[in-house]
Amino acid sequence: MRMLSNIATVAGIAGVVICLLAGVIRLMGGYYFVGFEILTLFNIGVAAMVFGCLLKLEYVVHSLKR
Repeated sequence: MRMLSNIATVAGIAGVVICLLAGVIRLMGGYYFVGFEILTLFNIGVAAMVFGCLLKLEYVVHSLKR
């Protein structure tokens, strides 16, 4: 189960990095990055953070059942 927590942490950090990247590129005036719209990258980042949160929640629930 510890692996689940590690995956959640990596997903959350990746989501934050993707969102920050999308924000910086948009503030610099760009609309596209590597062929993707900036809003699409932002949505991918948000989805990764939500996935990380759900995995952490599952880890906590599983830990409390013990």
